[in-house]
Amino acid sequence: MVLLDTRLRLPVARRELVARERLLGRMPSGGERLPRLVLISAPAGFGKTTLLTQWANRWQGSAAGAVRRVAWVSLNVGDGDARAFLESLVAAVRVAVDLEADERTPVGSVLVSLVNAIDGLGGELVIALDDYHVIESAEVHAAVTFLLDNLPANAAIAMTTRADPPLPIARLRARGELLELRAVDLRFTQEEANAFLIDVMGLDIGADHVASLGERTEGWVTGIQLAAVALRAGADVARFVERFAGTHRFVLDYLVEEVLDRQNEQVSRFLLDTSILDRLTGPLCDALTGRQDGRRMLEELESANLFVVPLDEDRRWYRYHQLFADALRARLAAEDPDRSRAVHAAAARWHEVNQRPQDAVQHAVAAQDFEYAADLVEQALPEASRRRQDRLILQWLRGLPDRLVRQRPVLNVTAAWGRLGAGDVAEAGKRLDEAARVLAEMPEDRTSGRDDLRQLPMTIAMYRAAIAQARGDPPEVAVQARTMLDLAGPDDHLVRGAGSGFLALSAWAEGDIDSARDTFTQAVRSLHSAGNLADELGGTVVLAELALAQGSPVEAERLYERALATAREHPDVALPVTGDLHVGLAGVLCERGDLTGATAHLCTARELGDVASIPENRHRWYVAMAALRRAEGDLEAAAAHLDHARLLYLPGFFPETRPLPALRARIDILRGRLDLAEGWTRETRPTGDGGYLDECNQLTLARLLIATHPAATALDLLGRLRPDAERQGRGGSLIEIDMLQALAHHAEGALDAAMPPLTGALESGVPAGYVRIFLDEGEAMAALLALAQRRSPATAAIAALRTSEAEGPKAAAEILPEPLSDRELEVLRLLATELTGPEIARRLFVSVNTLRTHTRHIFTKLDVTTRARAVRRARDLGLV
Repeated sequence: MVLLDTRLRLPVARRELVARERLLGRMPSGGERLPRLVLISAPAGFGKTTLLTQWANRWQGSAAGAVRRVAWVSLNVGDGDARAFLESLVAAVRVAVDLEADERTPVGSVLVSLVNAIDGLGGELVIALDDYHVIESAEVHAAVTFLLDNLPANAAIAMTTRADPPLPIARLRARGELLELRAVDLRFTQEEANAFLIDVMGLDIGADHVASLGERTEGWVTGIQLAAVALRAGADVARFVERFAGTHRFVLDYLVEEVLDRQNEQVSRFLLDTSILDRLTGPLCDALTGRQDGRRMLEELESANLFVVPLDEDRRWYRYHQLFADALRARLAAEDPDRSRAVHAAAARWHEVNQRPQDAVQHAVAAQDFEYAADLVEQALPEASRRRQDRLILQWLRGLPDRLVRQRPVLNVTAAWGRLGAGDVAEAGKRLDEAARVLAEMPEDRTSGRDDLRQLPMTIAMYRAAIAQARGDPPEVAVQARTMLDLAGPDDHLVRGAGSGFLALSAWAEGDIDSARDTFTQAVRSLHSAGNLADELGGTVVLAELALAQGSPVEAERLYERALATAREHPDVALPVTGDLHVGLAGVLCERGDLTGATAHLCTARELGDVASIPENRHRWYVAMAALRRAEGDLEAAAAHLDHARLLYLPGFFPETRPLPALRARIDILRGRLDLAEGWTRETRPTGDGGYLDECNQLTLARLLIATHPAATALDLLGRLRPDAERQGRGGSLIEIDMLQALAHHAEGALDAAMPPLTGALESGVPAGYVRIFLDEGEAMAALLALAQRRSPATAAIAALRTSEAEGPKAAAEILPEPLSDRELEVLRLLATELTGPEIARRLFVSVNTLRTHTRHIFTKLDVTTRARAVRRARDLGLV
């Protein structure tokens, strides 16, 4: 992404503005510990950005030998996408620490690596996020929360916002880690209003009139500033102050009229023509006005304090105060709508030439030149899709008339993809049919040379395969997948990968695991040839699931470890699926009995957040956590996690081989809540006619039958399932079937009959890596294993299970290279509370410096860099 450099540089503090000494005195000045969050929250026009700029420049400049840096990001609506936000954030840190020339720096990785890189910088860093209120994405809020929880002591976040964001503000306040300034703090005092109106604006105005303006505006900084501009234009002071009243909107409307009416025609025309721009620079202004004096005009407007804010030291980029710009735009649209459309059109063409498609599309839509906007979207789609800018693509489509989208097959297919992601399968299918018909009717001279139209039939087939997958129709998935492969050329690697992938999913749904794994391996190779590393690594989730279905947790673990090693080498590209890899490995480790390792990987995935997981996989974290809690014996927590997983589950992306309601029913059986499990059978009605996709339901029903003692019925059911599993090589199914057959015989009191299937399950399963499948079956399995230890030849496998069960999660002493002292454990337990550092020091009767020494030792031994991570690591190890 080409980022606008001025957005990432700390604005210069203007000397002619009022220095807010009473506010600056409340903010860190250097030498003391930084709060985790400096929050400047107030409605528009209260001087939030100005205050943050003044403080950041002063704090950075007061280093006196220390190293202090500010990573500044001026946010806009484009940063609402999590990926765009993280790119801006990382770029800002690079600008601040001058690391642009060293691409090997770990700052280039996201979140976890960024925290580690900041910790190793030396000196202090403030990440300044200006206008955070434009952020609406839950993923971005989660990323900022992660930073607040994990930034080392040498770093802090400072932000301006018009409304409190959904961040852990209350928790930070309780811990004493929040410095907040609000509208009541930011209002101009009479002394500040006096200094601004007389010293800065040079007005001849009495103290009574200053006080009246302050009272009427309630200290609203922009209101006072607008009043000053009108007064400088020659308004009668007494009359003006007397009439200056009303809400912000009315005041703003009145003052803009007063300001504009007193400007000459050249300035007024320039202000109105350029008001549509979020960022202004001389050449761009010239493109809108048709003149050649854009840079000079901007400099003159700045010098006249006419609501122009410089964005760089060279005074090349500016912006208008947002409220002033809004009023100018409203006036332009009301008085001259044709001119408004014309300048938007000129802005769109300038941004297109300068390779800024997002701004170009925005202005083309505002100009109501929808054909041109549609052209721009079609040109920008390939790169935006490659970068997974899904939210931006859908925003573009929403800005276009639907009739136009339907007339353009590329856009209509993209709209179908959007409907499919929203779960509207029927509408997605209709749009694909429309697009195919329009494409077939297009004359050859319109399609010649357009690669996007050449590939469109393959894309249509791909989305039709996805629709068939969502409807649970494996044969149709295979038909559409073969259509894709028939249409694809030798170099259409992405299409070949998708086609092979859908063929594999179809075979998986049919229970043909060997074929599915071979075909999906081919799909991953095609993705590799296409250079699509994120999807290549994401395919590991499917390959590992297939390895488990074949009966090999060891192989699944190897696949995840290899993928994570590659992800660590390419952290930026792999980020969208890295969390999925950690979750998948956690599930395998849990099955293998390594509960400590599973916990660690689930914690890592949680720290990375949703930005590191594709939407259709986000329920998997809760499924894996449910398995972990079940292994630990906390069945209530396991049930709750499965319930949460159901809320996030998106059907249709993968075969539903382990339905969440069935997994929940298994927990109910273990809890003795057979009434709930029987309710599941009434809702699901497992018939045994659904093939492999119904197998998990059938195995769950067998457990219920064993628990309610018609075990002979369970044996009959299991006997019907075994031939297909055996014929299709589903080793994982065979192990589970044999185990349940043994439990059914045991429930009937037929111990001799129970031994052969149990022995087969143990001798096949335990060496392959299965542990929890046996240990999680509760008291009946424990009793059966105790008997089998004397009667079954699988003594080595039983001994391995007993060892795994006895060990449980590894003790901290076995994991830590150097154990914590008693005093360090005491400090660690207090770090896990809401107490602040000074409060902990007082509780321990030590100095803050001594506490910091203990904390450093704890961080070193636990291999962490922040308090939050130390607490999580300690909880994982059972230390707190």
